Amino acid sequence: MRKISLIERVRRFGHSGIDVLGVFGRSAIFLFHALLGRGGIGGGFGLLVKQLHSVGVMSLVIIVVSGVFIGMVLALQGFNILSSYGSEQAVGQMVALTLLRELGPVVTALLFAGRAGSALTAEIGNMKSTEQLSSLEMIGVDPLKYIIAPRLWAGFISLPVLAMIFSVVGIWGGSWVAVDWLGVYEGSYWSNMQNSVTFTDDVLNGIIKSVVFAFVVTWIAVFQGYDCEPTSEGISRATTKTVVYASLAVLGLDFILTALMFGDF
Repeated sequence: MRKISLIERVRRFGHSGIDVLGVFGRSAIFLFHALLGRGGIGGGFGLLVKQLHSVGVMSLVIIVVSGVFIGMVLALQGFNILSSYGSEQAVGQMVALTLLRELGPVVTALLFAGRAGSALTAEIGNMKSTEQLSSLEMIGVDPLKYIIAPRLWAGFISLPVLAMIFSVVGIWGGSWVAVDWLGVYEGSYWSNMQNSVTFTDDVLNGIIKSVVFAFVVTWIAVFQGYDCEPTSEGISRATTKTVVYASLAVLGLDFILTALMFGDF
């Protein structure tokens, strides 16, 4: 087995770094032209509504079902932990804060990347492989304006709304388990939640997180589709990259945003 020299390792590392910077530069230019450089959304409000239905409404079922079950699990686990300290009446507070601050935005973004993000990448990649994008350019239609921009804005709008729905149904699912199953007093569940949850520290910070996640996840999804190799294998790789890159970006950004919002700096 040939031993790789230090110079060879440095060379490979340098090439990898240049490739990463090149991809980031192309994606930044792509985003600028799609949102600002080509005159907004082509096709008007109707095309935006169509994409909102595709990426938002069609993701609603998995968001609602996941939110309910995660809220139920949080209530069950929280009750078991808090009852050890005689504080089981505070389970509503724990469920609400966990969902609004963390799990609502994060889990919604991960589910959105897996469902809507992969679908966006595959759809745009298929358009590229069948030369639909180049055909639009040949007849003077800008694909960034008519294909990419509506999907970007639909993702930006949909994910924060879905995150709020996730948190609301999760809190409801937690109340069902805590009140109807575990015997927590209903008034305590809701009053402790109302007394502990604040708009600026909890609700607003959760919304900010979901907006940032929406921007990054949708950007990655549409760029991977637009930049992929126009083959079935290329589309498959791009779809996988979308889910992996978006998930890692969400988790990394969640730590950064949490440190900025709740850290003592």
